[in-house]
Amino acid sequence: MNNLKLLWEVSTELELGRGNRDEVLRFCAVDVERNRLLFASSANFIYATEIPSPLTGGPLEKAPSVSTELVDLEDGDFVTCLEYIIEKESLVIGTSKGVLLLFSVEDNSTEIVGHVEGGVQCISPSPDGALLAVTTGLGLILVMSLDWDLLYEIPLKDVPDDLDVHDSSSIDDHSNGALVAWRGDGKYFTSLANVHGSVQFHKKLKVWERDSGSLHSVSESKPFLASTLDWESIGSKIAVAYDKKDGKGGQVIAFFEKNGLQRSLFSVGEGFDVTIECLKFSCNSDLLAALVRGETFDALKVWHFSNNHWFLKQEIRYSKEDRMQFMWDPEKPLNLICWTIYGRIVTYRFVWVTAVMDNSIAFVIDGSQIRVTPFSISQIPPPMYFFSLEFSAAVRDITFCSKTSQNLAVSLADGSLSFVGLATLDHWDEFEGKSFEVEASFQNADYGILQHLMWLDSHALLGVSYAGHGNSDNNVRVLEMEVKVSEGPSPCSPTLSGWHVKTLDPIHVGGIIIGMVPNPLTPHSALIQFHCGKVSEYLFKLGKSRASGLQERVDISFASPCLWMTAIRALGSTQDKVMLVGLDEHGRLHLGRQILCNNCSSFSFYSNSGDGMTHLVLATQQDFLFIVDVDDISLGKLEDKYENFHPVIVKNKKGRDESSFSHIWEKGAEIVGVLHGDESAVILQTPRGNIECIYPRKLVISSIMNALAQERYRDAFLMVRRHRIDFNFITDYRGWRTFVNFAETFVRQINNLSHITEFVCAIKEENVMETLYRNYSSMPSTGDNIVSSREEPKSVNAGGKINSVLMAIRKSLVEQIEVTPSRELCILTTLAKCSPPALEEALSRVKFIREMELSTPANPIQSSYPSSEEALKHLLWLSDPVAVFEAALGLYDLNLAAIVALNSQKDPKEFLPLLQELDQMPVLLMQYNVDLKLKRYESALRHIASAGDSYYEDFLNLMKKVPDLYPLGLKLIADPPKKQQVFEAFGDHLVATKRFEDAATTYLHCSHLDKALKAYRSCGNWMKALMVASIMKFGKDEILQLARELSEELQALGKPGEAAKLLMEYCSDIDSGVSLLIDARNWEEALRISFLYERDDLVSLVKKSAIECAETLSEEYSEEADKVAKYLTRYLAVRQRRLLLAATIKSNERSEEHLDDETSSIASSNISGMSAYTKGTMKGASSSTSISTHTKGRNRQRNKGKIRAGSPDEEMALVEHLRGMSLTEATQLELKSLINTLIIIDALDIARKLQRSCEKFQVSQIAAVKLAENAIPSDKTNDPGLDLDRYIAISQKETANSDVFSWQCKVLF
Repeated sequence: MNNLKLLWEVSTELELGRGNRDEVLRFCAVDVERNRLLFASSANFIYATEIPSPLTGGPLEKAPSVSTELVDLEDGDFVTCLEYIIEKESLVIGTSKGVLLLFSVEDNSTEIVGHVEGGVQCISPSPDGALLAVTTGLGLILVMSLDWDLLYEIPLKDVPDDLDVHDSSSIDDHSNGALVAWRGDGKYFTSLANVHGSVQFHKKLKVWERDSGSLHSVSESKPFLASTLDWESIGSKIAVAYDKKDGKGGQVIAFFEKNGLQRSLFSVGEGFDVTIECLKFSCNSDLLAALVRGETFDALKVWHFSNNHWFLKQEIRYSKEDRMQFMWDPEKPLNLICWTIYGRIVTYRFVWVTAVMDNSIAFVIDGSQIRVTPFSISQIPPPMYFFSLEFSAAVRDITFCSKTSQNLAVSLADGSLSFVGLATLDHWDEFEGKSFEVEASFQNADYGILQHLMWLDSHALLGVSYAGHGNSDNNVRVLEMEVKVSEGPSPCSPTLSGWHVKTLDPIHVGGIIIGMVPNPLTPHSALIQFHCGKVSEYLFKLGKSRASGLQERVDISFASPCLWMTAIRALGSTQDKVMLVGLDEHGRLHLGRQILCNNCSSFSFYSNSGDGMTHLVLATQQDFLFIVDVDDISLGKLEDKYENFHPVIVKNKKGRDESSFSHIWEKGAEIVGVLHGDESAVILQTPRGNIECIYPRKLVISSIMNALAQERYRDAFLMVRRHRIDFNFITDYRGWRTFVNFAETFVRQINNLSHITEFVCAIKEENVMETLYRNYSSMPSTGDNIVSSREEPKSVNAGGKINSVLMAIRKSLVEQIEVTPSRELCILTTLAKCSPPALEEALSRVKFIREMELSTPANPIQSSYPSSEEALKHLLWLSDPVAVFEAALGLYDLNLAAIVALNSQKDPKEFLPLLQELDQMPVLLMQYNVDLKLKRYESALRHIASAGDSYYEDFLNLMKKVPDLYPLGLKLIADPPKKQQVFEAFGDHLVATKRFEDAATTYLHCSHLDKALKAYRSCGNWMKALMVASIMKFGKDEILQLARELSEELQALGKPGEAAKLLMEYCSDIDSGVSLLIDARNWEEALRISFLYERDDLVSLVKKSAIECAETLSEEYSEEADKVAKYLTRYLAVRQRRLLLAATIKSNERSEEHLDDETSSIASSNISGMSAYTKGTMKGASSSTSISTHTKGRNRQRNKGKIRAGSPDEEMALVEHLRGMSLTEATQLELKSLINTLIIIDALDIARKLQRSCEKFQVSQIAAVKLAENAIPSDKTNDPGLDLDRYIAISQKETANSDVFSWQCKVLF
């Protein structure tokens, strides 16, 4: 699906005639190492010159060359062949008299290395340069080494045993020469040999083995042409030409295999008056060139093989007088070197370009025919086509205008231009299978063959002329043409004639042009690229620009020449700008002087709308297809999102999005085009020629987003359905609340109940934009209207996504769609798919249909509804039959339930006894039992309460079975004694569930004081327990006994302060009360009580206990401050090790970019199993410390989990542990109470020591946490700012008057 385009041509001339005015060039060889050509002339001169190229070419003048006369030749002897031997760095020359010469161009020395009887006709070195095959005039092939040792000789033709092959009188004439062609690996070589005793022109193709010289195979006898023989360097085909002479015209090129059998052939298509003189494959065997000499001109034809067809891709014509010869560049497969006998040398540089235009129409060149295929209509590979265009000569170049018209301009090999006007694609069905002949419209010999044709609008055409010899500034011209047509294209046929061309004065440029593209920002300008990568802007004379000519554009010029380039419009924040993207021959994708990708093989641009290109589609040399947002290129996000287009790295990145690329299934497949808009397809062509159309998920979703943004719900639905996207994408893209507002539009556009039913069945609560398509939700193809429409409407039902969407769809169906059986089934679907399913409402609709069927006379609207049986079966198909049966029971319609059971194929033994039993019950009791079966307990309680007093026990048992019914039961019961029983049962339930406070209140409500007292004691509420005891008229001794029991219970519950208060108030036990206050660390209250009762012994006890506690706490806080420093040091060490290992991993990933996926996956798995700070299998002591004392456990918050040294979570566990070491609010209150008590008892030194040790610990902990939090987001190693002392100083200043130090006493500073 590619065309071979001439990129540039450079020519030069040799100065001949030094020895003879009639001197002409006869043979050529190439010196690859020095990039030069070596010629032998008819005057026996050797000429050496550089291969013409844009870098060596200059103004038109004689090319610099070296000429040397071969003085060692005898009179009458002349050169018949020559080859350059790299190993010898010399030319091997054969002469007509059989002399073999070794000629050194550097020192002009000549050495005679041998003599061959019968003369030398051909010299052919083997591909490895180790052997030479020399064809002699006696019909022998001599195979010799580079030391000129003869290894063996082979007769070309089959001769009798008694015939002397060295006797010239017995050998047929071989003056026409015989070529020898080697296979690419050098193991075999072939030649054409005359058939003994046969007609003069019949020959056989013979294949010999290199090692032994034995004959491997021989073909049938055919009229082969002697000089037309070549063997693919990469492949197995042997190309040879012969005259078919079957009355059907002309000569053919045939292909033989190593076994001598013919594989295929094709005709050159020039009739009987032409002769094929030379056949040669390019160095990669991709192209086959043939020199075809005709009566009026000589033509160099270039074919390419694809899909079992040989396409004629280029034809270059020369005059008969030039006697042109050619050869392929040995190292550059697309460089063709031609020369004439008069010394003109031309280098042609070809390039493969896609035959698919911007509007997805393929124009494939095949000689004088263009095969046209619109991929939006028919996706068929060449050589098949939709219709064809026939021209008067071979096609050289084409350009198609797809924006303002459908005009095709064609440059032909005879120098003429042809034009075709095509109708819009809507009318192309009429063209299928047809062939149209196109007339030539314009020809001007002054400009020669125009190259790089380009439309800028429907009437303006641009081309490049290389008329004349050389490549000087005066010869390379940009020609502008005004094109008009007498009448436009008709829908039934294209416009093939009536075109008129007016040329304007050409503009001479100062360099070789390699490409032109229209400027997307300016309608009357073009961007022209020169061979050095420089880009200039051409302003059209036909346009409305103020000036015409060339203006250099340094801002978009390339760093190196790009053989393929495309210009698109890039949307900017202030103004649009042109984005010129080019691909060079080394796989580098350029944006100006910026390199976007280093391993690109092909690329194209895609647009999901007509406003401009939205995505760059590129294939890499590793056979991955990337879809790149154009906005990402403009904003410079390629490195972050695409990792320089190496999927091995992207997939190894944890959490990386892989939605932007996919694997190309066949190696070497290239992008040839895209289908824009809703088609969202990429067209790939494999090396063997077949076409594949793929739909990248990113492009598909972009198209769906664009359709939803434009409220084209039908198009979006069809794309979702075709590409198997989750239907919830339609509801979730702009939010389901917004979709509810547009449900009416959705139903009206879809207008297909089957599609709506399919959509309804797929609705789920999940937001797929946050789960399944989260990688696509931020794509920049939404548009401004989506932002505004994302605002949640106020009138949306708050019942959840599923119910709200289905309700909106159901409402729209009722309002938009006329009543039909299909609509009713669709409505039933919306009810069945609700969450939970609205089965009762659905059954109500089924019941309504059934009642219509049973009504007499018949209801006239019954025909607009399905039968009740069909509706019920549809509902059962969508729902669980058991749930539908239960829903029918819930309607208390036993007949309907029986019908449901029968249609759900339930066994009558399962449901019939139940329905019969229910049918025999009173209505309320039947409803009660149905509710119990369906677990509708509130309804069951109401029904059994209405059934009367005889069912009171069932009423009470139901509440005991379902305790949540007690509040409802209390409302339903009116009889006071029964209500008291309900209260008591409710209280017993609360006690069983350990809700003692509520249970006690409930018991008080029904006057069960003993149970209330027990409940208060169970929850530790001693005050209310003593109140209830007083209400129960307990005596003084009973109250005292109860108080002591409650005190013991409070101590057991860990409430010593409450127990102390109880003992002192109800038992007057001051000693036990003060002891309990000391245990509770309520120092000030203990000291107050001791002073209140003037108990010096208790005051001494409080003083002693406070001093001991203060000294213990001082030591503990000092230890804790040291541990803070220890944990922080460990954290910094772990962090440092993690950062170093992460840097090492990143460096390894960059060095392993070209690993295959399997190897990379293994490496990634090994790395992911390692901690970023683990040293092998190191065993270390646990860094978590257990605090054994009761005081330590009270002073700090509990730390969750353990810190395991070397584990992946160690770093964050250390930070969390540091945070957990902070003082709790209760600890601060205890500290403040203790310090105040120490001041009161005049223990100032101890108080000051305690306050300082605790302050040091608290400041260290705050500073350590702050340091760790600041280090988490940083990637710096060995950061000098991460110093604990520095952070302690900062924390002291920041927290000097903070609430965290409110426990301190200012007088102790």
